[in-house]
Amino acid sequence: MHRFNVQQLVLDMNINWTPVITATVCGTGALYLFFKWRNNQEIQKKILNARKRRDTSLLRAEQAVQQFKIQNPGFESSSIVSLSLSELAGKLKDGSLQPAAVLHAFMEKALEVNRNLNCSTEILMESVAQLEDIKSQKKGLLYGVPISIKDNVSYEGHDTSCGVVSKLDQPALSDSVVVKVLKKQGAIPFIKTNIPQGLLNYDCSNPIYGQTLNPCNLQKSPGGSSGGEAALIGGGGSLLGIGTDIGGSIRIPASFCGVCGFKPTATRISARGISSCIKGQKSVLSSFGPLARDVESLSLCMRALLCQDMFSLDPTVPPIPFNQEMYESSEPLRIGYYESDGYLQPSPSMARAFRETKDLLERAGHTLVPFQPLRLYHVFHELTIRGIMADKGRTLISHLKPGPIDPCIRNQDVILSTPKFIMKLISFVLKPFCPRMSASIDATHGVGSVAELWRIHANIEEYIHEVIAEWRRLNLDVLLCPMLGPAYNFTYCGRLNSALSYTSLYNLLNFPAGTVPVSAVTEEDEAQLSQYKGAHGDMWDKLFVKAVKGGVGLPVTVQCVSLPWQDEMCLRFMREVEHLTANNKLTRKY
Repeated sequence: MHRFNVQQLVLDMNINWTPVITATVCGTGALYLFFKWRNNQEIQKKILNARKRRDTSLLRAEQAVQQFKIQNPGFESSSIVSLSLSELAGKLKDGSLQPAAVLHAFMEKALEVNRNLNCSTEILMESVAQLEDIKSQKKGLLYGVPISIKDNVSYEGHDTSCGVVSKLDQPALSDSVVVKVLKKQGAIPFIKTNIPQGLLNYDCSNPIYGQTLNPCNLQKSPGGSSGGEAALIGGGGSLLGIGTDIGGSIRIPASFCGVCGFKPTATRISARGISSCIKGQKSVLSSFGPLARDVESLSLCMRALLCQDMFSLDPTVPPIPFNQEMYESSEPLRIGYYESDGYLQPSPSMARAFRETKDLLERAGHTLVPFQPLRLYHVFHELTIRGIMADKGRTLISHLKPGPIDPCIRNQDVILSTPKFIMKLISFVLKPFCPRMSASIDATHGVGSVAELWRIHANIEEYIHEVIAEWRRLNLDVLLCPMLGPAYNFTYCGRLNSALSYTSLYNLLNFPAGTVPVSAVTEEDEAQLSQYKGAHGDMWDKLFVKAVKGGVGLPVTVQCVSLPWQDEMCLRFMREVEHLTANNKLTRKY
């Protein structure tokens, strides 16, 4: 049988294939460039549409405020927005203030703050319509109180963008459980706030809505990822906000902006309807919690949330109501403390604020007991970072790649996008000079198998019980430790993973933790930065000094911690710190 020879047939045709191949290659390249151009056009269109929605909502809010002022000639917002949450709630309850006046007062203030800080992703104009039915919630603990919510908290009909293009044009089909519960308690969600691209960063900038600024200093970062919340509250545009925290995302911005923030035990509050770019990650749990101007506002929010409505809407949440007796207790506390975790040397202002708070607590009759985090170097790299990045960051990158990369996460993107063997080589080269950075880079590339991930989960569980055993041995009630600060100069957050050791530990342990402002950076603190050597004397320590420079006058906070499910004990401790600090300032004044 004759065998058909394709090669011979081609040769017999006596055709010069070079231009054909060249044309095919060029055509394929042109087609690739065309599709790439068209994809970029689609991305830009999505971004512009999102900005248009935000700008339209801002304009509608401006018009609503002006209309309200015309209808109510004696309306004055400054006397309303200056009230504390407890004062405001009381006036709304007794009828001396009406919800409509309060909403428009905070809407006006939020618009002013946003013009200066760029902290909003959208005004929720449904809030005005909510006023029509608000009287049916008059018995609610937050009746008539306007509240702000982080961008990734679902509100029906609005995007939960997480600062990434891939999540645009996907409006939520329903409110998150937390929003539903807050509405049932009479609260009025009226604004969504800005976040960093992908959320896994403690700055607050993304390619869609831009960079949010710090209300205490416009040249500083507000922190993140709940940075828009902290900036808005710190600027006076909201009394109470809702954020999320997986490595310090409530506590860091609260610290940078000089407000109070609380990370409850994970699953104490429902996370149904909360968007994420690393959904399914279970090594380090995210918590849902409040930010506010004072601790009493945080506790009021927790009381409002921990109700039967939440337990019914999400049966996976343990039905544990707020323990008011524990929160109001005045019994002396046995307080563990550490001034440095050994991984990051505190800035001079962090250390001073911590020491002053410790002294105040001792003088108030509390017992202070030395405590040191266990095996933090290993735990931070091998359990926290490797656990969160178990998939080598692929899930996060899948959300980032369809759009432009924001400068605040460029370092993360480079590390996650570079082939593993190259980063392994870089990690090896860095090890003698900067072992922390070397270990962090290595951990960022995750695990090699499911079995390895299970080992990490088992080691986390063992570590939690190891820390609890030490806590029990010392017979502690709570723990006092430094809190990252002061606020950074721009672009440093994405380059300093080392600074997360003070906050991420309590996400890994799943211990409630909160921050309380206690002081401000002094000229002496600033001068002492010139002598700062750091715990390791490596490039991260040098970078930390550059990050916090120029911080005179910025707020400084401390962090309060308790055991899991003892959230009320943590809040009670925070209230004690707040009370002692306020009294000390009054004593110094007079």
